[in-house]
Amino acid sequence: MTKEFQPAYRKMSITELKRRTRLAVEKLADCTVCAQHCHVNRLEGQLGFCRAGREAVVASYGSHWGEEEVLVGQNGSGTIFFSYCSMSCEFCQNCEISYHGEGRDVTASELADIMLSLQQTGCHNINLVSPSHFVPQILEALVLAVEEGLNLPLVYNTGCYDDLETIKLLDGIVDIYMPDIKFSDDQNGKKYASAPRYFTVAREVVKEMYRQVGDLQKDDRNIARRGLLVRHLVMPEDLAGSEQVVQFLANEISPDTYLHIMKQYYPAHRAGKYPELNRPVYNREHRWAVKKAKEAGLRRILS
Repeated sequence: MTKEFQPAYRKMSITELKRRTRLAVEKLADCTVCAQHCHVNRLEGQLGFCRAGREAVVASYGSHWGEEEVLVGQNGSGTIFFSYCSMSCEFCQNCEISYHGEGRDVTASELADIMLSLQQTGCHNINLVSPSHFVPQILEALVLAVEEGLNLPLVYNTGCYDDLETIKLLDGIVDIYMPDIKFSDDQNGKKYASAPRYFTVAREVVKEMYRQVGDLQKDDRNIARRGLLVRHLVMPEDLAGSEQVVQFLANEISPDTYLHIMKQYYPAHRAGKYPELNRPVYNREHRWAVKKAKEAGLRRILS
C-alpha cells in the first residue's frame, strides 16, 4: 500500500459519520449493541449482561508492544482497553477488567482526547480492545477526534460475540478487524463463555468483516493498514474446536486470511471449576492446530 493511505473514516463525510453514530446510540435505548441483545435502556442507566451504562469505561490506554508485529511496528499499537465484556469466559486472563470492571467512565470528549494522544505519541493505529458493547460511545468520540485531526486506522479487537447490525454500521469506518474466534461449537461457547450461539454468531460477523475490508494489507514498513486479522486461542483437549475454525476460514473466508494461532492459554479466573480447563495447553496441541490450518490451505499463519 502507498504512503498516501488514509483511514476509511477519513473518506466518509462527517455527515454520514454522525448519522451512523446516531443510529448506534439509538440502539442503547433497547440495547442490541452486542450479541447478548439484553434489550435494556442504557440511556436511562439500566444495565444488562455487560453491566456497562451510558458512558464508555476505560481500564487503560497507551503504546502497546504485546500485539502482533504488523500492528506494533516501531512505535507501538495505540491500545485502549475497555472494561466489561460481551462475554464472560470462565478462563478469562483479564478478569479484573472484563469481569470486575476495573476502570473509569469517560465522556466522548475524553475518549476522543485519548485517541488523539495516542496519535501524538506516534502509534501506528488506534486499537480498540473489547469494543463490542461500547460501539456507540466509540463513534461519538470518533466524530470529535476526526474534527481534531485523527488520522490513524482503527483496529476493532474483539472476542467476536458482536451484533451483526452493529458491525454493519462500522462499514467504511473500521480498517482492521481483529476477531478472536474462541469456539467452533455453540454449546462450548455457552458453557465456557456465557455466549449462546457463539460460533453461529461469529461466522456471520467474520463474513461481514471480511466483506468490508478483505484480506490483510500492509504498507512498505510491514505495518497493517486494512483487512482482516484473525486470532484463535488453542485450548486444552481441543475445546476450542480448532480444526473447524481453520476450515471455516479457509473455505468460507479466504485461504489468505492472516491467522494467529495462539498458545498462551493458562487456567485463569474460574477455570479451576472445570477439570478440562484446569491445565496449560501442551505444545503438541498447538502444533496440531497449526498443522490443521496448513492442511486446510491457509497460507498466512502466525504461530
